[in-house]
Amino acid sequence: MSEWQLFRSKRVVLDEGVQEASIYVTPEGRIHRIVTASDRAAGKADAPYLPQGATIVDVGDLVLMPGLVDSHVHLNEPGRVDWEGFWTGTRAAAAGGVTTLVEMPLNSRPPTTTKDNLQAKLEASGGKLHVDVALWGGVVPDNKGELRAMVDAGVVGFKCFLCPSGEESFPNVDWTRVESAMQELQGTDAVFAFHAECVLPNEDENGPGLPTEYKTYLRTRPPEMEVRAIQKIIELCDKYKVRCHVVHLSAADALPFIHKAKQAGLPLTVETCFHYLTLNAEAIPDKATQYKCCPPIRELQNRERLWAALTSGEIDFVVSDHSPSTPDVKYFDEGDFLCAWGGIPSLQLGLPLFWTQARKRGFCLLDAARFLCKGAAQMCHLDNRKGSIAEGKDADFVIWDPDVSFTVTKSIIEFKNKTTPYLGMQLDGIVMRTVVRGKTVYEHGHPFPLPEGSIILKQ
Repeated sequence: MSEWQLFRSKRVVLDEGVQEASIYVTPEGRIHRIVTASDRAAGKADAPYLPQGATIVDVGDLVLMPGLVDSHVHLNEPGRVDWEGFWTGTRAAAAGGVTTLVEMPLNSRPPTTTKDNLQAKLEASGGKLHVDVALWGGVVPDNKGELRAMVDAGVVGFKCFLCPSGEESFPNVDWTRVESAMQELQGTDAVFAFHAECVLPNEDENGPGLPTEYKTYLRTRPPEMEVRAIQKIIELCDKYKVRCHVVHLSAADALPFIHKAKQAGLPLTVETCFHYLTLNAEAIPDKATQYKCCPPIRELQNRERLWAALTSGEIDFVVSDHSPSTPDVKYFDEGDFLCAWGGIPSLQLGLPLFWTQARKRGFCLLDAARFLCKGAAQMCHLDNRKGSIAEGKDADFVIWDPDVSFTVTKSIIEFKNKTTPYLGMQLDGIVMRTVVRGKTVYEHGHPFPLPEGSIILKQ
């Protein structure tokens, strides 16, 4: 891009509110100046001069919001592009208004658990990114001594599992390894993220049940697995003062402990996912393994407690945990919840999934920007560039219509394996255009342009 641009909307979502505004974007893709209608009315600002030939993008009544930041995405490249890869995954992100995603360290081969493996990830991404991508590293039992080198190389932080991950190349860690990793990370600003489920003794006291019934699977992962793990994470967060993050919280029973930790000022953040805020266990049919994820989708009452926790601040933001797989490992023919891979693909659908449910509960556009854009950017320390519309930041925008509904069909899905539980669902909110650093990377009804995304290595 080699020209100035001016973006205008009557509904621009700024930190201070939703208002009419003009956004001046430099040829380098940064926000140079924002002039609001109230600025003009107060005589505080005159529009800066735009050189001849500058592009004006006036979207009228469409909402112009910060691009979404999704900090929990599995793209699985290198080594497993039949599940998902950078090309298809970032196309889906662009179509969903996601301008920055943070890629998880497991499910690719090799996993991102060493500096050399991180380099393999960087090489595999070349020329394939439709949006900007940052990277997580991983903590596993045998990568002691690697964490500092990976921090220096630019990962935003590290993820570990406290129970088996399902991936032999990414084994879970015990609490001794967690403490040694925390010691390695002291003095850095890297985030330590936890799949917060730990194995319990006698965890399935109600008997195995039929593997084709969802309630059978639900019994194998009770809320207590999350509660106990989170209690211990909080204890170690307090001991070491390392920034800790709970990924994909599903069990509302853990919220009182999270509330107490936040009240005490501990450096703890928490995310939940679109599927936990949209779906509920009572409505999952037998054999419908497309609904299986880890931790599991829980009951309706639990779902409403998660929504309340967004309002009260125990949960900081919402992400996809886009975890695709090929259909064969979902065991659709058998309908076996116990054998099926646990993961829900949803990367393209996050904004309408959230908005469809949120607007029913009185949430507004500012809330959408807070929970889908700003929170994850802050957690990953990308908020100097991403997550909000402000002068000096990247010109990352999603332009969308919150008042139009659509039906989810395979024909509109851009991610590779379309085995999602949302097929046939009617959702509110259509993404019309996605802009990354001033460049349009998606426009509804138009062919995709060439990839314009970049790897973000944290400095």
